[in-house]
Amino acid sequence: MGKVTAVCISENKGTQKKNVGSAVFIENFGIEGDAHAGDWHRQVSLLSNDKVEAFRARGAVVDDGAFGENIKVDGIDFASLSAGTEFKCNDVLLELTQIGKECHSHCEIYKVMGDCIMPREGVFAKVLNGGTISVGDELVVSKKGE
Repeated sequence: MGKVTAVCISENKGTQKKNVGSAVFIENFGIEGDAHAGDWHRQVSLLSNDKVEAFRARGAVVDDGAFGENIKVDGIDFASLSAGTEFKCNDVLLELTQIGKECHSHCEIYKVMGDCIMPREGVFAKVLNGGTISVGDELVVSKKGE
């Protein structure tokens, strides 16, 4: 079980996401108002807050959403899970579809730090059931992937 520490969106692709505190998740689409929502397998991105804090301890100055994450959670190591794992938060049900991603032409964080955690620590999910997620809510692993 983990605790949601940030819920972030960006209205336009190519811009940094911002913590909006609470958002509506739409079944088979993603987050209302987020530029990356749509009918595909990477509707929502998740990142472990513990990994962000460890990166900050190395000197990185990063705000919520800096890695492009939609949801930041304390207490769950997302990269250790497998595709097919499901997460439940309130009425929202998410299915993990992809672990990590290839970094496109190195982001600003990489240019400053020589590293970025999203390609190896970030995960992506589809929205199986919609609802609202807010900072402070509990996110639980409801089913482990095969």
